[in-house]
Amino acid sequence: MNAPTQFDAASAQRMPLRTPPTPEGLEITVRNERFNRDAKPSRWWAGDAFGTAWHNALSATFPRGEAFFIEAVKAHRAGADPKLEGEIRAFVRQEINHTREHIAFNRLAEDAGYDIAKIDKRVEQLLALTKGRPPIANLLVTMALEHYTAMMAHEFLANPSHFEDSDPEVRAMWRWHAVEEIEHKGVAYDTFEHATRDWTPFRRWMRRSVVMMIVTGRFLTNRWIDSIDLLAQDGITGWKARWGLFKYLTVAPGVLRRIFPAWLSYFRPGFHPWDHDDRALIGKYEGEFEAALMPAE
Repeated sequence: MNAPTQFDAASAQRMPLRTPPTPEGLEITVRNERFNRDAKPSRWWAGDAFGTAWHNALSATFPRGEAFFIEAVKAHRAGADPKLEGEIRAFVRQEINHTREHIAFNRLAEDAGYDIAKIDKRVEQLLALTKGRPPIANLLVTMALEHYTAMMAHEFLANPSHFEDSDPEVRAMWRWHAVEEIEHKGVAYDTFEHATRDWTPFRRWMRRSVVMMIVTGRFLTNRWIDSIDLLAQDGITGWKARWGLFKYLTVAPGVLRRIFPAWLSYFRPGFHPWDHDDRALIGKYEGEFEAALMPAE
């Protein structure tokens, strides 16, 4: 059943046998930061309704989503080499902290009057559909979504206009999260390479490409619906809500337009998240919170 077809075997001969590894010397550092415990940002903490709605919609998915990522990666750590095993442990610790901080941030959104329970419920229902699926399917989904978080993290750090008018502490929380998403962006992918070491390169490429297309459709559709719902809670509806959100995402600051080339690169045979080495963005952050750094195990 799993034997490659003639087309698979021929394609495997033309494709690289292995992808470039995560950079040697990269340390995945657990930064035990805490934000938004006593903060009282304005309802439109991002400076406008559209940026606030988009990021509130993203944040509402993170607590359950991060837990899903952790379990998907941990399910394939058996037999990993010591380097990858250590990176998985650090990945887990970072994601646990992200969950904690987005729970705190989501409380701020609720305190500001937003009902985000509907978003959490939708995520819960979607994750329920993953029960009973082969573990590798969940890792493929995790890998695709981790690419999304890494792309957006890069954009948030490289382009200050995204949080230019944001509440300072909320901006700091998103920057902290972005740095760690960049830092561990190769872990799910390297875990997939380890878990599928007996697959042909063609089979790996085909599976991850198909899953990315499915994930993209669901991610963009659901986040659009969530954002429009949150805008309606601000009294912004109809064409005004749709055009305003579309302009925010594709024109200025235009996160979806700007990440498109990085999204497209995922479909390249031999792709690896660290083909684009953006550790310089991590370097800009380092030193600002030195007392909070915790060594990765």
